[in-house]
Amino acid sequence: MSEEPKDKGLSVQDEDKGPMKEDAQKNPDAQAEEEEPSPLEDLARSEEEEIKELHDRLLRVSAEFENYKKRTKREIEEFKKYANESVMKDLLPVVDNLERAVESARKGGKRAQFLEGVELTLKEILRVLERYGVHPLASEGQPFDPSVHQAFMAEESEHPEDTVIREMQKGYMMKDRLLRPSMVVVSKPAAKKE
Repeated sequence: MSEEPKDKGLSVQDEDKGPMKEDAQKNPDAQAEEEEPSPLEDLARSEEEEIKELHDRLLRVSAEFENYKKRTKREIEEFKKYANESVMKDLLPVVDNLERAVESARKGGKRAQFLEGVELTLKEILRVLERYGVHPLASEGQPFDPSVHQAFMAEESEHPEDTVIREMQKGYMMKDRLLRPSMVVVSKPAAKKE
């Protein structure tokens, strides 16, 4: 039998791994270092996971916020669309009364009954307005106030100057906001005779 050459402690399997195997055999700690990640690698990996988690969370919150904005916009549009619904419902009986008054006048009803029906309808509509905080401005006999009065004309009068002597069209307030100014006639001093 012939002797085979001895290969310095390497088997056929070891030959495939080459110098790495030799280093691992010489230094068993090197192999352990390759298998165990360093603390910096662990930190980097955990930071990457946290960044991914935060990014996903940001995307979810962003999507939720966009949905919230769309939902809020839709609700506001719906509110605006139907905001006056209760006022309109309260005005319907007034319309009904006016229709009855017109029908009565067409059938030849008495003038006094027609007038009474219109007066009752006016009272009803004023009650509806009052329910919503709308009230007429008291102007006649008051000093002229440009924030609530609109001067239609000026007339000579015995009243003090810039006093409202006649109301041409009533003004209305809604709670503390002016809906429409009163159109008024304002007094001016009488011309002096010479």
